[in-house]
Amino acid sequence: MAGSSVKAQTVLLLHGPRQAYQITNGYDVPLLVEDDETLIQTYTIGLNPIDWKAPDYNFGIATLPYIAGRELAGRVAITPKRNSRLKEGDRVRYPPSSRKMLDYRDLRKAAYQEYVVSSDFNVARIPPSISFQQAAGLGVAFSAAAITLGICMGIDFSSILDGPDLLQLVRSVEPESIPEDVRTECLHGITDAERAVPGDWVAVWGGSSTSANITVQLARLAGLKVITIVDIAKHGLRISGCSAQRPDLLIDSHDTDRAVDIINKSVGSQLRFALDTRGRDSATILLEALTRQKRLNDAPPSPPQTPRELKTQTSHLVGLTGLPKETAPEGIAYHTVPIKIFHTVPAVGEALVLWLERLLEQGLIKPPPIIGVESGFDGVNKGLDRMRSGEISGGRLVVDLLA
Repeated sequence: MAGSSVKAQTVLLLHGPRQAYQITNGYDVPLLVEDDETLIQTYTIGLNPIDWKAPDYNFGIATLPYIAGRELAGRVAITPKRNSRLKEGDRVRYPPSSRKMLDYRDLRKAAYQEYVVSSDFNVARIPPSISFQQAAGLGVAFSAAAITLGICMGIDFSSILDGPDLLQLVRSVEPESIPEDVRTECLHGITDAERAVPGDWVAVWGGSSTSANITVQLARLAGLKVITIVDIAKHGLRISGCSAQRPDLLIDSHDTDRAVDIINKSVGSQLRFALDTRGRDSATILLEALTRQKRLNDAPPSPPQTPRELKTQTSHLVGLTGLPKETAPEGIAYHTVPIKIFHTVPAVGEALVLWLERLLEQGLIKPPPIIGVESGFDGVNKGLDRMRSGEISGGRLVVDLLA
């Protein structure tokens, strides 16, 4: 690889809000600072909605000019100084961020450039069966899905290719090593007695998203029963036709009252876990579904004198992008996904990327569908315009820099 000899590169720079990204040549190749850092040559970039929303609405831009981009696949150009499983030339995927809490300010780790820096414990090698496009399309979805299920719902993945028990893992590290704003979620969000186990039901609203796609796959691997709520006219055929993503129950989101009724009549009082990937409004609908389940659970037995086991468990609602305005009712807990522990707690990041390598190698997880491909740095702005217009739905849009 040429990474050690190349001193200048091409990048995309954002010079101000509501502007397009500009191709800039002769930009310095980022330098490795920490012993665990590796340099990756970018082959394919995965586009993310935040990359057009941030400049359009002027948020999340740490400095100007700014380099954006969160998802990529490529090859290792320079290996870490410390002993590492990574070798020069390895095919890898990486969601650019890092263990430092303000790492979005570290432009070395942004995707819109030819060479990117990463900590090795956040880099997953990809097998020959997975293309750079597919790997870039995985983005942050895998870590978000695994942490949603493993931390917020307490699923133990150890029976699946020796996957991690994330809840046990994160509770075994020094509490001070967990960022303060997610510490309560990690350490006290769910009790051991309430952890999801095989046979439990989980409802996923917005099942067409990339995060939902991977969440459903991991939940099914873990033995959970899945309800997916989507716009069936747009996504029903694709989801029902994909064996990896096919849920136990597929519900149309068009009529929300009917969707809640179907959940209620189909699974009765068995639903304790729900994930929303859309926003506050749909999270509130899922709250109604969980609340109805609680009312069924709490109803007196028939006939009234029939004894019953007095076992009350909390139901859990996870919001990827938002939660209901109202305070959580009694018996229901809200969860925000502590995604940053993938970067801030090295043991978590490494456990997840090693598990992802095994899952991909064995074909137990399928990358989301690629529904659009652009080429070259000028293809990034074209792709983001397609996302702005709402053209991209139900799959990933990627940009190839190198074949």
